[in-house]
Amino acid sequence: MNEALNAQQRHWDETFSETADMFGAKASEPARDAAELLKKEGKKRILELGGGQGRDTLFFAGNGFQVDVLDYSEAGVNSIMEKAAQSGLSALVAAQSHDVRKPLPFADKTFDACYSHMLYCMALTTSELEALSREVLRVLRPNGLHVYTVRNTNDFHYGKGIHRGEDLYEVGGFVVHFFSMQKVEQLAKGYELLSVDEFEEGTLPRKLFRVTLRKG
Repeated sequence: MNEALNAQQRHWDETFSETADMFGAKASEPARDAAELLKKEGKKRILELGGGQGRDTLFFAGNGFQVDVLDYSEAGVNSIMEKAAQSGLSALVAAQSHDVRKPLPFADKTFDACYSHMLYCMALTTSELEALSREVLRVLRPNGLHVYTVRNTNDFHYGKGIHRGEDLYEVGGFVVHFFSMQKVEQLAKGYELLSVDEFEEGTLPRKLFRVTLRKG
């Protein structure tokens, strides 16, 4: 399984290099909802995990947030920085390539909030996700928010394609980790679980959870 999961970096690099806006240029619905919540709570500095090609990153920066974004793909990071420069938002965006299976490259209590759209359902095992959740907890300030989205086990693709262990399945070259409510609760250890909202996205449509957590 490790070989298949490790190969995802190359697959994402190639995909992002070939397609300028793979997921579109407009901000996702979860990013728009998260921005409303963060503004309401007066949050200013955001860590975005798995920024892809920057559609949500640029949206947050355009709304005045300071965004540090990490992505597995060097091609994705380059795309984000180019778009930030073209949009006059370079002062509000810092992007770097990082494998989230390793400790986050930030000091304790650096961020007001952490946001990710489908990063948690990438090619990561449960133990790796538990470690990542602890790292997010570490870099959040007290009362910080952690908002993430994941495809859930009601999704059309769950159980299809090549099984890569646990609830991970490879479909069309991409490994997806599908979440049950039990997994959401398992990864909420150390946080207050504020809400789990179900929504749909895309043409299948994909079925997702939006999870909102708070650091005590």
